[in-house]
Amino acid sequence: MAEIIPVINSKTFEEVRDKIRKVEPYAKWAHIDVADGTFAPITLWHNSLDLVGFKTNLNLEIHMMENDPEERIDHWFLPPVKRIIVHWETVNDMEFIIEECHKEKIEVGLAIADQTSWTKLKPYIDKVDMFQVLCVPAGPTGQEFHGHNLLKIKHLRRICPSCMIEVDGGINPSNAKQTIEMGANVIAAGWYIFTSKDIKKAIEELQNI
Repeated sequence: MAEIIPVINSKTFEEVRDKIRKVEPYAKWAHIDVADGTFAPITLWHNSLDLVGFKTNLNLEIHMMENDPEERIDHWFLPPVKRIIVHWETVNDMEFIIEECHKEKIEVGLAIADQTSWTKLKPYIDKVDMFQVLCVPAGPTGQEFHGHNLLKIKHLRRICPSCMIEVDGGINPSNAKQTIEMGANVIAAGWYIFTSKDIKKAIEELQNI
């Protein structure tokens, strides 16, 4: 069974906080998209200081959709944050990011964008804690899933049977099933969960695939 992680893609911390509270009873993790307009063509909440003193029973996964993450990676070394995902397309020194995060006992994820080859991840199989295949262009929630990414998942799983592989972007029960069949074991879903009339039921639908 794949793990389901609700995705929070919001412009203000008030929205981020409210969505965390909505999924706290039903999930172990929350995935928060942060963007400053340098990589994704939008600006989302990205002020890490808002998390100082913030209490939640969820583990937070920060998805940095920003250029030059090395410059700000340490801003996210805060108690609720257990994993940070950076993009292959934006990183200048992946070894630095891995070393700094692991010193703080924070997991490192490496993502590839919608049009990036899965082969870019191969050198990091034994170095990072998880991979993410982003199945939409980096940006707002609610985009349509791009099916060509399924083969990326399949190839990754073939060369790394034990890897944690997360899919993110345009996820619903139908395409989530396809990604799991290809080898994904973490499903990050935002629009489907938060536009549902029943958040608990939406998460359970994805869990029961």
